[in-house]
Amino acid sequence: MRSSLAPGIWFLRAFSRDSWYRGFILLLTFLIYTCYHMSRKPISIVKSRLHQNCSEIIRPINDTHSPNDTTWCSWSPFDQDNYKELLGAVDNAFLVAYAIGMFISGIFGERLPLRYYLSAGMLLSGLFTSLFGLGYFWNIHVLWYFVLIQIFNGLVQTTGWPSVVTCVGNWFGKGKRGFIMGIWNSHTSVGNILGSLIAGVWVSDHWGLSFIVPGVITAVMGIVTFLFLIEYPEDVDCTAPQHHDGPEENQNNAEDPGNSPYCHQESSLETAAKCSKEPSAQPVAISFFGALMIPGVIEFSLCLLFAKLVSYTFLYWLPLYIFNVAHFSAKDAGDLSTLFDVGGIIGGILAGLISDYTNGRATTCCVMLILAAPMLFLYNRFGQNGIGSSIVMLIVCGALVNGPYALITTAVSADLGTHKSLKGNAKALSTVTAIIDGTGSIGAALGPLLAGLISPTGWNNVFYMLISADVLACLLLCRLVYKEILAWKSSLSRDTGYKEI
Repeated sequence: MRSSLAPGIWFLRAFSRDSWYRGFILLLTFLIYTCYHMSRKPISIVKSRLHQNCSEIIRPINDTHSPNDTTWCSWSPFDQDNYKELLGAVDNAFLVAYAIGMFISGIFGERLPLRYYLSAGMLLSGLFTSLFGLGYFWNIHVLWYFVLIQIFNGLVQTTGWPSVVTCVGNWFGKGKRGFIMGIWNSHTSVGNILGSLIAGVWVSDHWGLSFIVPGVITAVMGIVTFLFLIEYPEDVDCTAPQHHDGPEENQNNAEDPGNSPYCHQESSLETAAKCSKEPSAQPVAISFFGALMIPGVIEFSLCLLFAKLVSYTFLYWLPLYIFNVAHFSAKDAGDLSTLFDVGGIIGGILAGLISDYTNGRATTCCVMLILAAPMLFLYNRFGQNGIGSSIVMLIVCGALVNGPYALITTAVSADLGTHKSLKGNAKALSTVTAIIDGTGSIGAALGPLLAGLISPTGWNNVFYMLISADVLACLLLCRLVYKEILAWKSSLSRDTGYKEI
């Protein structure tokens, strides 16, 4: 009797232990990428402090500036009339370096242990974020210093996304679908919110601390990552994830693991990574142009370019917009801007739920993008008429703008990376992911740059640019939406035929 119970007790203990480790890895990777985004956010909060209207500020006794100088309290070199272009250049230095680095980051990530790669990336990211803030205490007033720091920071920040996705994929083989990935992907919005709140504490007094404190937190998290990150379940004698549910699928897996229907149909990033590791023939690396030929890669990559353009323009310029248009203080503008990221959390989860239920990734993205365009126009026109309308519109805009962005970078990337023609090829998955994320990062670089160039002509023109990008992102998905509609009609016809029979 005792021996017959032993296997059951062992299973319960193993299941509990495995679940604990998986939950721990999910939480740890969530916190890791939260720190990455937290360290990116302070520049958008501090912009309103680097250049401000000083006419209402009491001058110090030993002030040597002209009485007509209304920017005497601004931080040189951002005290000039072309300060928006200069701030745009600082943003673009980071984002261009990030876009370029994203295409090559996966190459290093595949060849280095994830624990070392992530830890080094977080330590360096914390260092360069802190060095930007130290420019305040070192009294640095040359543009090249801030641009150079942003370039290096952009490069080391690319260590984050490929690594956390791979680590989660190693631990979670069974598909969690869009809902779970939508929750996990909220780390970007949570990081933006924390970065805004932390930076807002010191922005009015010692803005250098707005960078140093997030930088130190990121570096400390890098040490925690080095000490506690576990790359594979086998490293701690945990049970390997189960990838197939029913007996038929298990039988298919025994015959040909690489061609498992589960690998073809699952749509989470974790499944994509793990299915690609199934014991099959040694995969042959797919070419760059071969990956482009996978149906949907080009459309979703270009859609992400424009979607990320809109999202990152809000990320870097929304606090300054609120500061200039609504005339809030720098701290209040930063706090209010976090509502856009709150909406992003809601939008990511809703996009995952809806796309899971309808099995229509492109249609879900397209509908949200269609709704986002008029909401952006309404926010610019009426969003600053009152605090209530501003709160509601910011949350709605954040949900509609960041929902497609979150869906494409998670579930859609996995769908394309596990296309039936790839048979779970891990190298194909890496190439596809690099194309999608790298193309999106180009849009992330273009958005803030264009905002810096256009904003001197008026904020209305900036919003017209964002609305145009939103419409283009939607149009790029038309072919895929049409295919999904045809699939729904075909499925409905089959169901109707069964009922008639």
